[in-house]
Amino acid sequence: MTVTATKAAPRARTTHRWRQREQLTQWLFVAPAVLYLLAFFGYPAAKNVTMSLQHYSTATFYTGEAPFVGLENYAKIVASTIFTEALLNTVLFTVGSLVGQFVIGMALALFFRRYFPLSGLLRSLLLLPWLLPLVVSGTVWRWILDQDSGVLNETLQAKIPWLTSPSVALLAVVIVNIWVGIPFNTTILYGGLQDIPPELYEAAALDGAGKVNTFRYITWPQLRPVVNVVLVLGVVYTAKVLDLILVITGGGPANATQTIATQSYQLSFQQFDFGQGAAMGDILILLSLVFAVIYLRANRRPA
Repeated sequence: MTVTATKAAPRARTTHRWRQREQLTQWLFVAPAVLYLLAFFGYPAAKNVTMSLQHYSTATFYTGEAPFVGLENYAKIVASTIFTEALLNTVLFTVGSLVGQFVIGMALALFFRRYFPLSGLLRSLLLLPWLLPLVVSGTVWRWILDQDSGVLNETLQAKIPWLTSPSVALLAVVIVNIWVGIPFNTTILYGGLQDIPPELYEAAALDGAGKVNTFRYITWPQLRPVVNVVLVLGVVYTAKVLDLILVITGGGPANATQTIATQSYQLSFQQFDFGQGAAMGDILILLSLVFAVIYLRANRRPA
């Protein structure tokens, strides 16, 4: 009995040390990612929240003084006349872009699912809008949409003021953003389609299912997890689009394309009111986060 207990004690200590070493190894693997997230995401986010609670202006860089003002910055931007317009434009811009990108992206993904000559080359060319810098894309589209010398009006034989009329300017930037986002939607959805077992389609064909029923009962349910990812990422990306709008319209005319992202930029880097600009940025982050959480919870399958 004594001999057995004597042998068991060193074995338990060895097992304990091995587990501690394994846990330490796991933390060492995780530590670089945690440090990276804290340095490049956690600190900027915390600093932005801090700035939104202060009167942070250009003088702060010289004096180092940024008086604490609480929620005053949030109250000012919410009470401003442009906030409601920017919020509505953000919603319309995000919803319009997502619907256009997803519908066209899904149609192209289904189209490229069938093999035909040069399909690989065409898929590669489809990525070009995604590869171009947004400033370049915006500059080219600004020329295309020009009222007097633009290619689009020349083709339509019309004089539509795409960039100078408040009634169509938002539609113009939505169209451009749809063009930019189609490659992302097509690529992700096409990848999801490749993972659907072909046996399901063969069984559906044997049962006499048409194209609509095949899409409804096989393609869509199998593709739903990929669709969730595409839509959530699409909302987060689209809601904060800044450079494209600044290049094409600059937020005008008459604030017709002013969004929360462009308003945050203008408050911070044109009016140099960094406190209100940070508050506007926090509202944008909060809206994106709320939508993402609601959408993910709504699409969560019961266990």
